[in-house]
Amino acid sequence: MASSQASPGCSLAPLLVVLSVFVACSAEVFFEERFDDGWESRWVISDWKKDVGAAGEWIHTAGRWNGDPNDKGIQTYPDSKFFAISARFPEFSNKDNTLVIQFSVKHEQDLDCGGGYIKLLSGDVDQSKFGGDVPYSIMFGPDICGYNTKKVHVILNYKDKNHAIEKDIKCETDQLTHVYTLIIKPDNTYSVLIDNEEKQSGSLYKDWKMLPPKKIKDPNAKKPDDWDDNEYIDDLEDKKPEGYDDIPTEVPDSSAEKPEDWDDEEDGEWKAPLIPNPEYQGPWKPKKIKNPDYKGKWKAPMIDNPEFKDDPELYVFNGMKYAGFELWQVKAGSLFDNILVCDDPEYAKNMAAETWGKMKEAEKNAFDEMQKKRAEEKVDEDDTEDEPEDDESSEEDAHDEL
Repeated sequence: MASSQASPGCSLAPLLVVLSVFVACSAEVFFEERFDDGWESRWVISDWKKDVGAAGEWIHTAGRWNGDPNDKGIQTYPDSKFFAISARFPEFSNKDNTLVIQFSVKHEQDLDCGGGYIKLLSGDVDQSKFGGDVPYSIMFGPDICGYNTKKVHVILNYKDKNHAIEKDIKCETDQLTHVYTLIIKPDNTYSVLIDNEEKQSGSLYKDWKMLPPKKIKDPNAKKPDDWDDNEYIDDLEDKKPEGYDDIPTEVPDSSAEKPEDWDDEEDGEWKAPLIPNPEYQGPWKPKKIKNPDYKGKWKAPMIDNPEFKDDPELYVFNGMKYAGFELWQVKAGSLFDNILVCDDPEYAKNMAAETWGKMKEAEKNAFDEMQKKRAEEKVDEDDTEDEPEDDESSEEDAHDEL
């Protein structure tokens, strides 16, 4: 489906209306792309990195394993390249409305280092030059690199500065299709879903550092001179036991025996080696007791931050006009499909169920079958390598050598 906008009002059929139809009519769809015929006319492949021979290609395909060979997306190719492609849609703002961004991605290459995220851009962009240095409003989606980076990015631009989410959201790392959904609401809350299941949620205020803190420690506050922050003190009534200082630190080893070949005249008088004295407890110290004057660890009082200025429109992104992928991948093969930008989480949920949901089982079966076939082929190759040469072949080789 090409990019589209919902009509202001939908005339629904008389009395009984299927819920999905109602959802479709009530949702405002700013952009929807399923990469059917004619997709090339809606997307612009960037010239970014072409001048240095580092620009990759986008292939229209359903992938090597799939749930429907006719359901195609776009896939990165070849390895160790930069990839950049974008599509334009009618400009909009999400002010007073929920914003939903959703897409699917399948890392067929068993991605070990590379991005799989989408960007939404505002303002005017030269799509032929779209690349990593072009400002964006939102960046969302998985990123994988080695063992340490396997996360979902949610980066929001606020006052020309990019702010990454403070929470860690794990992404999927297998070779099957997964659907990523970001929901931003007018009450400045958000949700991140993977495969229609919520993985993270919270507040734009708390989970990003877009605004300075509302409260700060009073920089002028000082700990009072009489503030006692020692939780424990010496027990003044505790006395050192008599003879404590006479306890030796080491004593002869009572289990040691004089060697049979020891000669007192030649070797001198034999003495058992010394070992730590188990009765010696170290230098005596009075025991500790709770301090009755303990007031706790002193902390500077919190005061209003004079630099804080509330912004109830943190969630608002104005002038959004483009969706695009700008990636670097060591191993290519990520396949993107079913991109959606709308204002209705329920519409997005239904779209995911109708696409990924209906085909995930068939795709998994196709993947398992391919893995099984690969394993069988590998066994056959190993058996072939282990087979000895027949005598006739060996005789012919020997004859040739003569």
